[in-house]
Amino acid sequence: MTESELRATIAQQMPGVRADLERLVRIPGIAFEGFDHSHVERSAEAVAELLRGCGLDTQIVRHGGQPAVIGRKPAPPGAPTVLLYAHHDVQPTGDPALWASDPFEPVERDGRLYGRGAADDKAGVMAHVAALRAFGDRLPVGVVVFVEGEEEYGSDSLDAIIQAHLEELRSDVIVIADSGNWDIGRPALTTSLRGLVNLFVEVKVLKSAVHSGMFGGPVPDALTALARVLSTLHDDTGEVAVGGLVGREGASVDYPEDRFREEAGMLDGVQLIGQGTITDRIWTKPSISVLGIDAPRTLEAANALQATAKAKIGVRVAPGDDPKSVYAAVKGHLEKNVPWGAHVEVTLESDGSPSVIEATGPGFEAARAAFRAAWDGAEPVDMGVGGSIPFIATFQELFPDATILVTGVEDPYSGAHGPNESLHLGEFERVCVAEALLFKNIAETLTK
Repeated sequence: MTESELRATIAQQMPGVRADLERLVRIPGIAFEGFDHSHVERSAEAVAELLRGCGLDTQIVRHGGQPAVIGRKPAPPGAPTVLLYAHHDVQPTGDPALWASDPFEPVERDGRLYGRGAADDKAGVMAHVAALRAFGDRLPVGVVVFVEGEEEYGSDSLDAIIQAHLEELRSDVIVIADSGNWDIGRPALTTSLRGLVNLFVEVKVLKSAVHSGMFGGPVPDALTALARVLSTLHDDTGEVAVGGLVGREGASVDYPEDRFREEAGMLDGVQLIGQGTITDRIWTKPSISVLGIDAPRTLEAANALQATAKAKIGVRVAPGDDPKSVYAAVKGHLEKNVPWGAHVEVTLESDGSPSVIEATGPGFEAARAAFRAAWDGAEPVDMGVGGSIPFIATFQELFPDATILVTGVEDPYSGAHGPNESLHLGEFERVCVAEALLFKNIAETLTK
């Protein structure tokens, strides 16, 4: 098919693609503990139905965790095979009061489709489906579609699924549709991602809570002790103060501060923390954030010294560092800096490796050409991402000869993981066109 034919076909199919996306968004498939996992099962079934509708031999698989979907269509003789990754599970919604509309009832406002998973990552699923539909029975490459069911919850069973289906997943090009673009109207390839270490620190000072009037003064409370040790994680500028963490400077893309502040939703007068360029700080240097604290709610807090306090800490691991050594460094720092002889216990929740992709070669040029065409000549950006997709390192290790393309449907205003997550519908159509053109370019470039 020609480029113009693919564009026309995608445009004709977009109403149906959007309708199917909305059906997926209505399924609250949250893989976190404490949620009804029957919805994750429904979500997997819905994805499997979509892939079967594209003529793929499809199965739902699991290995101790939530269901994933694998669909396959063999390559024409001599043609390469492309693995298309996305995930069908979503983040919890958080406080419903922060949403302008029901998180699981998709609503269009100002050219954007709002709903949990509308961008991350059910639109990634539908971009794959749209590209497959565009070709119908004339697909110029082989495809393996792999749609995971617990990416947002840590991908605990992913390694087992990959190992069990290793030969089915083996491919020449891997397209991971779980990232984003540089801006509305400016596509991007993601070429580096930070890793992740999540841990808990618990401080104990008493056998049980005691009267703050009778004992306050000589006896420390656990919340103050916790606050003091957490404050040692950064210096006065907000730079990470834990020794032994790797970071580097030199990110090549300029990120204007006013744009960054607007996209982050920062309040007037709040200062940026850390040192170096903004892209260095979010792409190539580590960061540490306090994600939550277990403590009495203020409305229910008694006049008592708390015996224990616990915090969850998230560390974004810079490319080139190792999550295991990062955990050891942070654990040692907390143990060393806890005040007043308080007892401290540090435990690991989860970790994931950073990744760097050397974005050169015919597969990457095929992708860039597809992006330029879909975005009417806009030059794609090679960008880093401060977030984490740890399984990319797994794909790099298991499929060392494959070209790995990290793409996505999100833009700086998508609000993934937050309230009022949304998808720019115009950009979504461009993503679908780009993926269809990518199939065409890969077939022309890599067919033997």
